Amino acid sequence: MSREAVESLFAMAYGYRPSVVTSAPGRVNLIGEHTDYNGGEVLPIAIAQRTWVAIAPARTAMSRAVSRERGEVGTWDSAYGVATGTWWDYVAGALAESASLGSRPHGHDVAVVSDVPMGAGLSSSAALQVATVLAALALDGIRVDAEGEGGRAPSMRDVALAAHRAETGFVGVACGIMDQFASALCRRGHALHLHCDTGVSHAVPFDRGVLIVDTMTPRALRDSDFNARRAECTAALEILRRIDPTLAALAHVSPALLDRAALPDPEGKRARHVVSETHRVRDFVALCGTADAHDRQGHLLNASHRSLRLDYECSTPELDWVVEHCVARVGIDGARLTGAGWGGCAIVMGDEATLGDFASGLAAAFHLAWMRTPRTWVTTPHDGARIER
Repeated sequence: MSREAVESLFAMAYGYRPSVVTSAPGRVNLIGEHTDYNGGEVLPIAIAQRTWVAIAPARTAMSRAVSRERGEVGTWDSAYGVATGTWWDYVAGALAESASLGSRPHGHDVAVVSDVPMGAGLSSSAALQVATVLAALALDGIRVDAEGEGGRAPSMRDVALAAHRAETGFVGVACGIMDQFASALCRRGHALHLHCDTGVSHAVPFDRGVLIVDTMTPRALRDSDFNARRAECTAALEILRRIDPTLAALAHVSPALLDRAALPDPEGKRARHVVSETHRVRDFVALCGTADAHDRQGHLLNASHRSLRLDYECSTPELDWVVEHCVARVGIDGARLTGAGWGGCAIVMGDEATLGDFASGLAAAFHLAWMRTPRTWVTTPHDGARIER
């Protein structure tokens, strides 16, 4: 997968070469699950897999998009773009939102090539939108200030926010800001410590490998379970505000206040996860870059999974199996489910070479236990979005 692949697709689809090529990565969250919509903190890294976008001005007001992975060509009127329930809504929404950062509202020809797995919870849609916003700005000669240090140029944070507006406002997916911020702002060799209530973030050094294991578990009940958890968290916060009316979010609750409140279950269990997970993120970040941190960080991952399994009740037998299969192995620090849960992916943190050797044996053992083969990827922290040409 490369810049040349998306340029070739563009040329085959439209008969000429693109003006700009950009790329943006998928992401995986190291720790901080179900804290984002509760005003808490998360710690994602950008993964090796990326989405490439090639773009040029169209010769009419109509925009077109082609995807190698989707195998479909979409066409829409740039002046009257509305969501249609198709994959190119993500492109159309991102192009519309780029106008808020100064991009001109004209027609575009777009080609997309990606090796971010779709449907695995690795934020393929955020990677597409971030890369598209960045491409539209570059096409119109608008410089993006990577560091966001003053001036009138938009920053990468602005790019992330525009991509987030495209997904929530145009496409209509009620997601948090983590995916777009990680895809836009992550740095090689670092994780992104993001405060989801304020959008404040900073990079922290992270030098371990991460094995991503997609359990291929069907998630038909995920939406209803997820909505129930959000409602339970809201109910827990309402009860806690009777004690402390100043509370802005569930993640802001102190362990002492939570103990004193003695919430009934299930609200008590959900709140206990959110409060303890918020502290695990802070503890993990404090250990980053320190000597002998890996074992302690691994214990935090394991504790996060236990909390997600017992207090948030969003794990599955397959996810539990992956985590238990990784316990007490040399070169492996810890493991947990990542993403919303109810299926999807687990991550295993450890020595990169060890994880590479471990992945094939894990996949074979998983197949024997569950009669299906998981998808696996080993990654280290990579750079966020960038202009390729």
